[in-house]
Amino acid sequence: MPTVEYDIAILGAGPVGQALTLLLARLARDPARIALLAGDGGAGQPGAKQAGAAQPAPADDPRIIAVNHGSRVLLESLQAWPVRSAAIDHIHISQRGRLGRTVIAREDFGVPALGNTVSYADLHARLQERIAASGVTLLSGPPAIVDAQDADAVHVRQGDTTLRCAVAVRCDGAGGQDVRRDYRQHAILTRTRATLAQPGWAWERFTREGPLALLPHPQIQGDYAVVWCCEPSHAAAVAQADDDTFSAALTEAFGTRLGRLRSTAARQVFPLHLKARHAQAQGRVATIGNAAQTLHPVAGQGLNLGLRDAAQLAHALSSWLAGAQDGSPAALLADFARTRLPDRLVTAGITDIMPRAFATGFAAVEHACGLALLGLDLSASIRSPVARHFLQGLRN
Repeated sequence: MPTVEYDIAILGAGPVGQALTLLLARLARDPARIALLAGDGGAGQPGAKQAGAAQPAPADDPRIIAVNHGSRVLLESLQAWPVRSAAIDHIHISQRGRLGRTVIAREDFGVPALGNTVSYADLHARLQERIAASGVTLLSGPPAIVDAQDADAVHVRQGDTTLRCAVAVRCDGAGGQDVRRDYRQHAILTRTRATLAQPGWAWERFTREGPLALLPHPQIQGDYAVVWCCEPSHAAAVAQADDDTFSAALTEAFGTRLGRLRSTAARQVFPLHLKARHAQAQGRVATIGNAAQTLHPVAGQGLNLGLRDAAQLAHALSSWLAGAQDGSPAALLADFARTRLPDRLVTAGITDIMPRAFATGFAAVEHACGLALLGLDLSASIRSPVARHFLQGLRN
């Protein structure tokens, strides 16, 4: 079994792993000593220094992703912003059947947009283009695993190849087993057309089964990406219904603010869980993105939190990677994990509480949630820190 040596091995070529690779490549004396390991179905591009078979980008991935203001700034700095996107200028948050709502506007924060929606396929492809021009080594093959580590190196295995590297970063996965919660909700992902579409508006509607989000579609004007969280049996039934039945059920759940909603795409259903690791660093191994935490999709924070992981990890390793600091990077990784903990706890806590609190079925709790929304709407001093966290995360 051949062994190849690198400075850093990045396990997982999704957007978080790709962004980390580009950030590190800007800092490295020799970018070719950074290896990005894409599992089968991951992407290879001509122009990168490749070993193994190149795979096409996941161009058929239907997901639409909400990217907040801070993440857009990061992606633009990497020249990796997709050509197609839709701006989110206002976010309307409400609760079905109860009083209380909150509207967050970009004018309150002096930003061009609160966030944007992009397609996963477009984002992945644009990041891949930048990887191809970065000079890093791209390895395609079976999913890579950390085999072992010792005082001097980490040993990573991908198929029949073993990599010996100073640092390994796990980016793909399902968040570990330290913290687990089954939300007893399934998410229906699809697309809908509204008869009274409002450009620039995103909607988060809490129902007694879970949140229902409508996000402006980045490619089709007047359409919305739908993330409808509901009880598993209900999700299965409506997802398999004909278009008329599904459209009527979606309109009933959301309400008539956007007129009638009409199904315009196939539907996919995913079970929802919280999975998280306590520690983001163990010796020479760091864990970020979905490998560190898998969150409920409410408020669209998963990718944004992962990109903040990548940015801070690159910052933590900057002096070591540039050669200004010798020795083991383990202490730098431990500092990175301590620095990231508050942001992870706050973001995971908010996205864990919201979908459960609004779906208790208890009138007193639901009224209290409605009052909380009203309080956020009436008080800028309360609304501002919450909104800023979703715009850019918790800053140290």
